[in-house]
Amino acid sequence: MNKDIFDLSGKVALVTGASRGIGESIARLLAAYGAHVIVSSRKIEGCEDVATSIRETGGKATALACHVGEMEQIDAIFANIKSQFGRLDILVNNAAANPYFGHILDTDLAAYNKTVDVNIRGYFFMSVAAGKMMKEQGGGVMLNTASVNGISPGAMQGIYSITKAAVISMTKAFAKECGPLNIRVNALLPGLTETKFASALTNNEKILKTALKTIPLGRVAQPDEMAGTVLYLVSDASSYTTGTTVTVDGGYLA
Repeated sequence: MNKDIFDLSGKVALVTGASRGIGESIARLLAAYGAHVIVSSRKIEGCEDVATSIRETGGKATALACHVGEMEQIDAIFANIKSQFGRLDILVNNAAANPYFGHILDTDLAAYNKTVDVNIRGYFFMSVAAGKMMKEQGGGVMLNTASVNGISPGAMQGIYSITKAAVISMTKAFAKECGPLNIRVNALLPGLTETKFASALTNNEKILKTALKTIPLGRVAQPDEMAGTVLYLVSDASSYTTGTTVTVDGGYLA
């Protein structure tokens, strides 16, 4: 067996939602293992900060802004990738929206649309665009960041949980149809993680105390604790793994 099964040298990887949190940790780790990482998020400034930091530590990184809830921006970033790199080996769909925290019956149309547009439509058409490039070049890997909420809906997070369940199904659908094209597709299911995205939970002492009682490890995860699983799923270490979900939740779903 090749000892360098985690080596990503020569690979081009696009990571969305990579200006902070889990996405940033993923981008940094993939770069550390040799990938040229395209750091992407809605605002270019945050992307540039992360990309610059990666380059300063010897890695390869390029910043490209993209709001995955906007179809025109999806088209634009893939045209840019095609022009600059000529290929895409790894797509990490990590950008997500969760604008509403409250009872499901009070979900308004704006919150519904924003969550669905980013978490379902955005993931879907990012995967379609990446898949077409990967088909042309003979293969590739896609990784979707879903959530434990896609298995067990989170309280006061109804529409978000519904979209994450859709991401799990989407992962399996793409894996089945793209497997013959040598394209692998898997999903990461993070549990409660210390990020700005999860601050509505982690910054509320009462909610956090209740949540920790449901996690056997008894603590909130750090973003870096998600990145190792992603490295496994996008590298040759998982060359026979597709259509699956890997849960990293401190035992919550157990």
